[in-house]
Amino acid sequence: MQKISTCLWFDGQAEEAAQFYTSTFDNSSMGPAMPGPGGKALTVEFEIEGRQFMGLNGGPMYRFNEAVSMVVHCDSQEEVDRYWDALLSGGEESQCGWLKDRFGLSWQVVPTAMAGLLNGADREGSQRAMEAMLKMRKLDINVLQKAYDGG
Repeated sequence: MQKISTCLWFDGQAEEAAQFYTSTFDNSSMGPAMPGPGGKALTVEFEIEGRQFMGLNGGPMYRFNEAVSMVVHCDSQEEVDRYWDALLSGGEESQCGWLKDRFGLSWQVVPTAMAGLLNGADREGSQRAMEAMLKMRKLDINVLQKAYDGG
């Protein structure tokens, strides 16, 4: 067990969210659920890519906002597309690789190449890549690379 894990507050959707997240990411699994009132789970444990989470059906008092987001580091455009499409299903897209899933949780779907493009040796290239990124919703590695290269 991890020393520190993350608890996500839901309004009755903790099990549904845990099932969605564990089906979206490889190396993920459902854990035990603690029963609550009315037969619905009060909490459900799950793991995504080796990171432990607990979903809590805490009620409508609190909602997710962009102050906390999950970052998905993607090695290819295929991964960006896969996770973007899956997480966006029933949610809403924002800009610069951000989206909210159908539960209201914010995600950043980010290519690992971003660090090199935005912090590259060519400062003007990095600025062009930043300007290109600011116009995007889902990030496109080829467009970002072309902007960095001056094309």
